[in-house]
Amino acid sequence: MTPQDLVIRMLPPFSGWLALAALALPGGSPPRGAAVALFLAVGPGAALVRICGPALRSRRAEPPDEPGDAAFERHSDLLEQLVLAVLLSVSAAILVATALIATQALSGDRVLLTLTLLTTLAAFCPSLRALPASGTAPRTAPGAAPPTRKGSTL
Repeated sequence: MTPQDLVIRMLPPFSGWLALAALALPGGSPPRGAAVALFLAVGPGAALVRICGPALRSRRAEPPDEPGDAAFERHSDLLEQLVLAVLLSVSAAILVATALIATQALSGDRVLLTLTLLTTLAAFCPSLRALPASGTAPRTAPGAAPPTRKGSTL
């Protein structure tokens, strides 16, 4: 692992710990709100997307039939990862808040602390492996439909 990979891996948990530190600022201050909102919007999801990264990159997007943008595949994959990170972050926040409501322990600080701890844990998880090369067919359950390519209409 290169130092650059380590920095990228540790950005989401660092933003969570920064958001926790920002809680010491006066309530309603813009830096406090920005740090917390940025972490809640992207932090946990970015850590989870990093775990799934190699598996996601193994199935590239298909460009449209007509000639057009040469960087379609790269831009499409980046957009997919960004949207996935935001949706996973929102989902994680909802799940943590629901669990804290069920235990009658809900507070903003606890939600933020729990998400920061989960994000830190996810940063230390290894990445998932990609499926075998496209020359070999991936295993499917008997009677299951064959997998479709990412970006296809089927």
